[in-house]
Amino acid sequence: MTAVPFVYRYYQSVLEARARVRSGEVGQLWLLHGSYLQDWLSTSSDVNWRVDASLGGASRAFADIGVHWCDLVEFVSGHRIVRLSAQRKTAIASRESAEQVSTEDIATVQFETDLGAVGSVVVSQVSPGRKNRLWFSLDGAEQSLSFDQENPETLWVGSRAHASVVPRGVTPRRSANPLLEPLPPGHPQGYQDCFNALIGDLYQAVSAGSAGSAGSAGAPEELPGFADGVRAARITQAVLDSVATESWVPVG
Repeated sequence: MTAVPFVYRYYQSVLEARARVRSGEVGQLWLLHGSYLQDWLSTSSDVNWRVDASLGGASRAFADIGVHWCDLVEFVSGHRIVRLSAQRKTAIASRESAEQVSTEDIATVQFETDLGAVGSVVVSQVSPGRKNRLWFSLDGAEQSLSFDQENPETLWVGSRAHASVVPRGVTPRRSANPLLEPLPPGHPQGYQDCFNALIGDLYQAVSAGSAGSAGSAGAPEELPGFADGVRAARITQAVLDSVATESWVPVG
């Protein structure tokens, strides 16, 4: 049994968005866009092993946090990114206690999906004041849905005639997985709760004897598995290939 910690899947507001898409009430999705912004590497005195390409790999910001955005949006929308065009920028080329930096601080990606949508994401680890702002908007024929990980207790829902902020727990939708509803409405759900639910799902899958990895028969559908980690690596490689060739490339 294997799992990958794409824990943002476990926010109730995220699962609410996924349920709305799957029910058809959002309509055909045609635009998926957003950002993942942090500031913890925004000065030259900020150093971390990820900055060193020999330790963290050729991509840093996208491989570290951009893949979380891609996994979350694919999970909620049901779309798969099939083609992309990317840019990278190293904003701080030299850091204290580090040689010349070759990994990116910023990445921007345009993409197309297998179900006919287009989209974009901006990824940054040098955006002052942004601590962990993973934000997405899924825009469909009937509704748009917007989620902000720094304000996870609500989901913004908009239509041509109406827009509202939906608090967690006010809809009748309930998950079949009791691990996803440990807190009564009005008691804020946080990142650690999501991580706990993922670990609980993993233990539950192991106890049930689910074969292979998460995502296999018998494993909870929210649990991200080895294949999701491979998927993240392939998208990252496509980003690197696009930057190197200055062109649109397929996602393998």
